Amino acid sequence: MDFNVKKLASDAGVFFTRAVQFTEEKLGQAEKTELDPHLENLITQADGTKNWTDKILRQTEVLLQPNPIDHTGARIEEFIYDKLDKKLPSRATNAELLGQYMLEAAGEFGSETPYGSTLITVGEYQKRLGGAERELLQTSAVTFLTPLRNFLEGDWRTISKERRLLENRRLDLDICKARLKKAKQAEAKATAAPDFQETRPRNYVLSASASALLSEEVDKAEHELRVAQTEFDRQAEVTRLLLEGISSTHLNHLRCLQDFVEAQATYYAQCHHYMQDLQKELSRCANAVGSSHPSGDVCPIPISSSSSQKPSALAMEQTQITVTGARKAKVLYDYDAHDSSELSLLADELIAVYTVPGMDPDWLVGERGNEKGKVPVTYLELLS
Repeated sequence: MDFNVKKLASDAGVFFTRAVQFTEEKLGQAEKTELDPHLENLITQADGTKNWTDKILRQTEVLLQPNPIDHTGARIEEFIYDKLDKKLPSRATNAELLGQYMLEAAGEFGSETPYGSTLITVGEYQKRLGGAERELLQTSAVTFLTPLRNFLEGDWRTISKERRLLENRRLDLDICKARLKKAKQAEAKATAAPDFQETRPRNYVLSASASALLSEEVDKAEHELRVAQTEFDRQAEVTRLLLEGISSTHLNHLRCLQDFVEAQATYYAQCHHYMQDLQKELSRCANAVGSSHPSGDVCPIPISSSSSQKPSALAMEQTQITVTGARKAKVLYDYDAHDSSELSLLADELIAVYTVPGMDPDWLVGERGNEKGKVPVTYLELLS
């Protein structure tokens, strides 16, 4: 117990001495040993790496899951599973839940009704989009988020610990420098004092004894300084080696970033493919309903004409076609004519189109060689 008390008192004394040294340095009352410029530069780069890695990690998490379902409950569940060191079960994405709600609604409204059947179609594709999103989340977590988090929670903690040790060694070194400086000043003052002169033999013995003690203090301070300098140099080298490893961290994060982009590209390609298929499904639904409508108009379900055109831009082009006359158009999907007034289309072919006064704006007149007939605007991409 006595040993522990003494050690505790010693540690408290060291902490207090370092605190005094640090405070005096901040106030400009004590000298501070500057680190090697190369080491200072490494520290600056490491701080930047840590700060930006943390920001990128947090914002990527927000990007992938901006509005987690049942945010509070989900976080608590993640915390519990993390503490139990168990894998968190796969949770449905927002798109998957939306798709499920649509399917359930279709069952209530009637799957044979136009609205119910469309809900089923859209719901199934929403579930596919949700599945693709979950794959993105899982891949990104493994290939990108986890390596970044491992750096912050592993390597960076080690670096931070060694940097704190380096700062303590630096404070100890400056304390020893200040102690040696004071010891030498006291020795010089005693040597120059009148009592030390041989003209005063009574005090000479006392002064010589005091001088010897002061000399011992100087020797002790010099020894402590050499030890502190050695420990500081050793810790500086350890810290430098760890900081130089940041460059390899950058290379690792570069590979992780490339994997993340690849996962995003795959996800967005899947989404684009699903949405194109969904548009085709809805177009077929619209045409099926339209063919049974007395006026022959298509189903009133709003459908985008092209993934590369906004509705407002298409409306402008439709207005301009009455002035510019015939122009080229690219067929987006196959289309089977429902009667002799319409023209059948094949995906990716080019045809000439134009409008006539009083014509339904959802339709154009299309020409392919000697063939002519009405074609739906939603199946075309108008070319300049």
